[in-house]
Amino acid sequence: MTSKHFDCKPDMTGVNTGKFGYKILLFCVLILVLTSCKKKETTQVQITLATITTIAPTNITALTATIGGNITSNGGGSIYQKGICYSINTNPSKTDSIVYNRDTSNNFTCNLSGLTPNTLYYAKAFAINNAGISYGNQQTFTTLKQQGFPVVVTFSVTGITQDSAICGGDVTNDENSKIIARGVCWSKSQMPAISDSHTTNGTDTGSFTSKISGLSLNTAYYVRAYATNGVGTSYGDQVSFITDDSTNIQSCPGLPSVTYGGKTYHTLLIGTQCWMKENLNIGTRIDGIYNQDPTSRQIEKYCYNDAESYCDTYGGLYQWNEMMQGSVTPGAQGICPSGWHIPTNTEWSLLINNLGGVNSAGGNMKSNTGWNNNGNSSNSSGFTAVPAGLRYYYGSFAHLGDYEYFWTSQPHDTTSSWYWNLNYLNTVLSQNFDLNTLGFSVRCIKN
Repeated sequence: MTSKHFDCKPDMTGVNTGKFGYKILLFCVLILVLTSCKKKETTQVQITLATITTIAPTNITALTATIGGNITSNGGGSIYQKGICYSINTNPSKTDSIVYNRDTSNNFTCNLSGLTPNTLYYAKAFAINNAGISYGNQQTFTTLKQQGFPVVVTFSVTGITQDSAICGGDVTNDENSKIIARGVCWSKSQMPAISDSHTTNGTDTGSFTSKISGLSLNTAYYVRAYATNGVGTSYGDQVSFITDDSTNIQSCPGLPSVTYGGKTYHTLLIGTQCWMKENLNIGTRIDGIYNQDPTSRQIEKYCYNDAESYCDTYGGLYQWNEMMQGSVTPGAQGICPSGWHIPTNTEWSLLINNLGGVNSAGGNMKSNTGWNNNGNSSNSSGFTAVPAGLRYYYGSFAHLGDYEYFWTSQPHDTTSSWYWNLNYLNTVLSQNFDLNTLGFSVRCIKN
């Protein structure tokens, strides 16, 4: 039986089987085995929080604002959320109000809405990657005050003539939007608007006076003050008046008006007397807490509530000694223009008799607007007495709309003088005397 032998050597046919060649072959096989068994190495990148800056807010209104962020480093990972967090408390976080930004830019903005007017807010930009959330620096901003329609008051109508009148108003609140225009509008129909005839009297808050002109005689008109801001136009209460009837009212012959101290006064002929149709408004205004000084070089006046606008409407208020400019002689010129004087008690009595006597003259003299509680009258004489009120001895003001007090140039004693007054209750014109330190209205009469 023949035995078989297995040769465990590799087939070396064609290979040099010398000692050195065999070693080379073994080395190559070893290298091949080691190379095939080597595991591939993997490198893992360390991700950190992103770096972000909060951009200062812009476009701030009462209810909205724009604010953004700038991601300067993504921390080695992808940003999968970013936006703005904000609060009325400091150091806002993602648990507070949030607005997200969905675009892919690192420099982004967000529009905040539904904010509370006139409120301080704190805001931060944020960015989120696999390492977590990071915040930018804190920014602050204050929303604007809420805007609305302006608030305006209509004054009473004074200085009524055959074709003109004086009115005005007071813009008491611009409601956080600058006044664009203000004035009065008027019409023969009720509730006039700026689409009707109107004046323009500045772009500020506060009081103003308007002259209404181009009117028809003996005609009823309706007036409202108005004010316009960026939100719209609002109006004051409506007042009404009737222009004078030229058949009953006459100016003084050859002297329809007189200009004095930069103001024009119309004249009025009643019987044989030539009166000014408006209360005197001359001099520099001083506050009611001070006494007027008749020895100074300039005339001083009070305006109701220390506001010049009331002098424009009702005339000035004067202490007796200031009115007389130091004189105690009845009929003195006082603060009236040249050729005119302060009426005496006798001259007032003649006027009253010409208008029906003390019980009814008031109805013929009082203006047909401005008196409280429907105390207006026909003003059939054209005298147009307005309820100017008074200045008390101690400096306060009272009775606007209720009473009109006219000084005479007649002293009662060394500290008091005679005056006439009208009231809103009836048509009576009454006479009395009181301390010279009171502030009353003044009418001038032609010499």
